[in-house]
Amino acid sequence: MSAAAEDRNLVLVTGLSGGGKSTALRALEDLGFYCVDNLPAALLREFGNQVSHGPSDYARVALGIDARSPEKDLLEIPAWLQDLNRFGIECQLIFLEADGKVILKRFSETRRRHPLTRDEHSLPQAIERETALLAPLKERADWVIDTSETNIHQLRRQVWKCIGADNESMTIVLESFAFKRGVPQDVDFIFDARILPNPHWVDNLRDFSGLDEPVRAWLERDESVERMIADVLGFLKTWLPEFRHSQRSYVTVGIGCTGGRHRSVYLVDRLAQGLGEDFGDVLIHHRELQS
Repeated sequence: MSAAAEDRNLVLVTGLSGGGKSTALRALEDLGFYCVDNLPAALLREFGNQVSHGPSDYARVALGIDARSPEKDLLEIPAWLQDLNRFGIECQLIFLEADGKVILKRFSETRRRHPLTRDEHSLPQAIERETALLAPLKERADWVIDTSETNIHQLRRQVWKCIGADNESMTIVLESFAFKRGVPQDVDFIFDARILPNPHWVDNLRDFSGLDEPVRAWLERDESVERMIADVLGFLKTWLPEFRHSQRSYVTVGIGCTGGRHRSVYLVDRLAQGLGEDFGDVLIHHRELQS
């Protein structure tokens, strides 16, 4: 990808309602994208003109589109993306879908109204109609993600992988987690912080997290904490460049402790600081703090 393309990047997120578009847009927001959800397709061309004339203001943009737009406007989207490419804007389309039964269950659980139920007599009919309306966009999509068996954390990682797939740089995700809640899927390395002193057993620290100064100061007093950070940083700095040289675009490192709130959170924060100088694209995810 050229420098110009990297500086001007637009991602269109669409797909079935209930498929995870909002989660995908939040994942892109974490990457520094300016995100707009539920933009009417009729406004895309004007928005494209704004982007093409103000590249510094709209360097990285993600737009969410759904089937509420008129069919004629949806059919014009592939040509619109092609026009933007001519202006030197790298355009990518992510399409999210899920099994019909899964979509039905999600709407039943959230009690939200499907966008097309105004036009159709039932939810299954609305889903069927939406699938037909968006079929041309699915054919044009750069990536089609089936979220039927994917949780929000896995979907975030999949979106990050899509966006980094053609990038010469490598994105590193550092994720803290609790072993008692299970090891995250799709991690490349796992480090166990349960051997370190646990602030949970200190009464005046229990309600804090590893992001809070009292916990940080307490952990930094222990020599074993500093040794683990140095050892893990040494390992990652030795082997992450090898992944990058092999054209790997995305690596996830999991740091676990018992509850996922103190030691692992602190270590992820320290490791991000240590890797930031050599690896610019470092993302942080604290599973138990954000769930």
